[in-house]
Parts: sequence; structure tokens; C-alpha cells
Amino acid sequence: MEVKRHLDRLDQIRERLLVGQMTGAVGTQAAFGPKAQRIQRETMKTLGLKPVAVSNQVVQRDRHAEFMMLLALIAQTLNKIAVEIRNLQRTEIDECREGFGKKQVGSSTMPHKMNPIYAERIGGIARVIKADSIAALDNIPLWHERDLTNSSCERIIIPESCILTDYILQLSINLVRDLVFNKANIKRNLGMTQGRIMAESIMICLSNKGMGRQTAHEIVRESALASYREKKPMKGYLLADNRVTRLLSEAEVDAALDPQSYIGTAEKQVEEALKLI
Repeated sequence: MEVKRHLDRLDQIRERLLVGQMTGAVGTQAAFGPKAQRIQRETMKTLGLKPVAVSNQVVQRDRHAEFMMLLALIAQTLNKIAVEIRNLQRTEIDECREGFGKKQVGSSTMPHKMNPIYAERIGGIARVIKADSIAALDNIPLWHERDLTNSSCERIIIPESCILTDYILQLSINLVRDLVFNKANIKRNLGMTQGRIMAESIMICLSNKGMGRQTAHEIVRESALASYREKKPMKGYLLADNRVTRLLSEAEVDAALDPQSYIGTAEKQVEEALKLI
């Protein structure tokens, strides 16, 4: 949905961005005579642009800055995806990772490494695109509304950001397309807290059976802390509490502690989001 919002922004920005002007050296159109505005309209029509309502010697740079900020937003979304994948690829988590070619080398000195090269590249280049957007904001104020500080800057940042955004979009497509998932480690990590990550599920089950939410919260909190301190499954502490067993059977506790039973509407949300896009 974040990507869809960027597509929407790209459509919305066209009207403000695709403009042109023939207004002369200071924006008065004095050199074009009484038909100056018609000249501008006809020229822009030929170019497929809207004529600006008013300008000085140049079109105002808030338009350009908006476009550059949009590229920075796109870059940061791609970076957000890449950061999550990089984290999940860490050896101690290892739930998913980038695809790794048979001949690919992860490190010149450490042969065992399988580095997330796409994700890291996306993150580094996103910083450049973000930095370019800051320069675009600085191009808005010009001395007496026209000096050349914006021009020299824009010759670098506009093509650079466009090319780099296109590049990391392609990297991101490759990254997501070739992801490898480690289902065994996903299951292992879900069980790492010995049931404590399912505390909310137990609390909701107790509340649905008529127990006050605050009481249910406190019972589960006590069981979770004991499980953490003594490094034992939370299930045992729950079943040792008659306030729990009075309302829930062992089978119900097992069901509530199963992560696969607690994904809510996640699948439906994904399906609906894809339909919208």
C-alpha cells in the first residue's frame, strides 16, 4: 500500500510539475508585446506542457523539490523493505535471505559469508537520493528570485536521483523475487520465548470466558515473568493456576499458544491490498 501511495503521488504531481514558461528575463513578458500570454499558451501547447500562471526568470523550484522529495520517499520505502530483509538474514535470526548464486562470492576474505548485497546497495543509494532532495529544497530560495545556484546543482541531482531511483527499483524487484525462506528457523524463532509471545492470545481467551481483562492481564503477566526467570514453558505456569484451568482446558491453552492460530486477518488484508493495487 505504501508503494501504491507513491504511484498515486506520481500521478498527482504531474499537473504541478509538467509546466513551462515564456515570460522573459524577469517574468513580465514585456519583450513579447501585447500577445505575450497567447504566445506562451501556444508554445506550451506545442510542448505538451501547462503554462505557468506567474514566474520570474525561471519556473519556481518548489515544483522540482516536490518531485525530488517523492523520489526520496520511494527510495526510503525500498530501503525500509531492504532493512527488514537484512535483519531477517542475520545469522542469529536467519528466517529469510537474498538469493545467492552458485558462483557468487560473499566476502573476499571470509569464504563462508553470504552478504545481502542487493539490500545493502539499496540502503546506501537511498541515502544519496535523500541527500539530493535536501539540495532540491535549498534550490527554492534564490537571490532576488534568480541566481544560478539552483542551475549548477540541478544538472547533477535531477538526473542522478532519477537514474538511481530507477536502479534501486530494479534491485528491489530482484531482491523480493529471489527471496529464500527458512521455515525451520521461522518455527524455531516463534518458539524461542517458550510461549510468551502468545501472552495476548491467552489473555483474550480468558477475557472471552468472562474473566475481567485486567485480571487476565495480570495472571498472564505473572506466568510470563516466571517463565522468563526460570527458563521454562509458560504453559506449565498457566496450567498450575486454577484461575486459568477453571476457564480453559489444556487443549484450549495449547490452541491459544499456537502462533499459527493467531494470524488474524493478515491473509485477507494482503489479498485485499493486492486487489486495490
